[in-house]
Amino acid sequence: MTLDRRDFLKFAGLGALAAGAGAGATPQAGAASAAAIPHTGRADHTLRIARSLVELAPDHIVSTIAYNGSVPGPLLRLREGRRVVVDVHNDTDLPEQLHWHGQFLPVDVDGAAEEGTPYIPPHDMRRLSFVPGPAGFRFYHTHVTAGSDLTRGQYSGQVGPVYIEPHREPGAYDREVFLTLKEFDPFFSQGGDMAMDFLRPDAADPALKARGEHAMQASLARGDKRGYEVGYQAFAINGRMLGHGEPIRVKAGERVLFHVLNGSATEIRSLALPGHTFTVLALDGNPVPHPAEVPVLWLGTAERISAVVEMRRPGVWVLGDLADDDRAHGMGIVVEYAGQGGAPRWEAPPPFGWDYRRFAKPGATAASPDEVIEMTFAKQNAADGGFNRWTINGQAYDMQAGTPRFHLVHGRRYRLRMHNASDDIHPMHLHRHTFEIVSIAGQPTAGVRKDVAMLGGYQTMELDFTADQLGLSLFHCHMQLHMDFGFMALFDCA
Repeated sequence: MTLDRRDFLKFAGLGALAAGAGAGATPQAGAASAAAIPHTGRADHTLRIARSLVELAPDHIVSTIAYNGSVPGPLLRLREGRRVVVDVHNDTDLPEQLHWHGQFLPVDVDGAAEEGTPYIPPHDMRRLSFVPGPAGFRFYHTHVTAGSDLTRGQYSGQVGPVYIEPHREPGAYDREVFLTLKEFDPFFSQGGDMAMDFLRPDAADPALKARGEHAMQASLARGDKRGYEVGYQAFAINGRMLGHGEPIRVKAGERVLFHVLNGSATEIRSLALPGHTFTVLALDGNPVPHPAEVPVLWLGTAERISAVVEMRRPGVWVLGDLADDDRAHGMGIVVEYAGQGGAPRWEAPPPFGWDYRRFAKPGATAASPDEVIEMTFAKQNAADGGFNRWTINGQAYDMQAGTPRFHLVHGRRYRLRMHNASDDIHPMHLHRHTFEIVSIAGQPTAGVRKDVAMLGGYQTMELDFTADQLGLSLFHCHMQLHMDFGFMALFDCA
């Protein structure tokens, strides 16, 4: 999806992305109960959930559940502080949830059944009314349990971008491009773990590593196979495989603002454009204190990055994933300079480690919290019908009971001290809040505010947030395979 600068200037711009985006931001006021909104009058936006045929390439058409018949769903441009009405129709045979990821919304609108959001019944609809916020790059997606059904949940095509217009003028760029990264044709395997050595700092905690390795070796010694993992056979950006969609057409000297969304159910993605660098302006829609240039973008599931690229190297290039196999199977898009022709070229960038601290406020330290919540995440190999079971402080989430694990006091600042006793990277997400990263693997930092953060294998990370949203808020790993098998907890704020 592309928008010319003259079109974008009809809206307010990027400069005030920070408004309301901090860890202690004030929740949006006046959000009416969605259940009380009468189904009369015209909605601002309409979304239809239905099974659709999506043409990734002329010889590769997939059947998936999508919004308005396309993957991704339509880009929704909303105005910060201006109430919006959205009609969501469910044309499928099963109940659905639509989660407004990254927004500060009441539980009956947020889109998680665990919090109490009503389902959208089969062949029925819900009218939602809410005040969008905070400003910046958000998105919407399904939030149902898929379990072993690879046609449900985020394995489907139910994902779409949201941009909430701030109040001020945009930054120094000529136009913007929205990119949604997504995989298709999922399958189960029982292979080994994928190497994920791109995160920095990369130091593992010896005690966490010993615990995780001991648990895995004990399971394998009992004759257990490794738990199921999910792989994919097709990859796409904006619903088209590499070489089969319209290229991103640019001019030499242009400054293009890319808004990149990892819409995957389970995959961590990378993105590079040969000979170019990205100046990262915002993470998960929240402006970074220290914009910095990087040769590669790394995004865990559900993470978003907004970054400017100066077009200084004319040619025809592949903007794509570093993984050769994934790129060969579609994870890329062509960038074509005006007046240039020939086959698109790919060049691998130099080795690069992804470090959230690169974008932090130099020399800053986080404020002290009112309370620290210790959390240890662990994997029980193949313990749930061949699937890995995930626990928080020794307990998997009980889908039937839905009991809150952590009780918060409204207005207090909390620190989540998360210990990862597995070698998996976990993109951790907290609904209805924005948090601040305050330490990674024992290294302090401050100023980077997000709603998803990748916790490295056998590492500890600390996140601070202010409990400014009353009621239940869901906390979970954003990998569908993990959250479906225990990796969730409820916070209750009163």
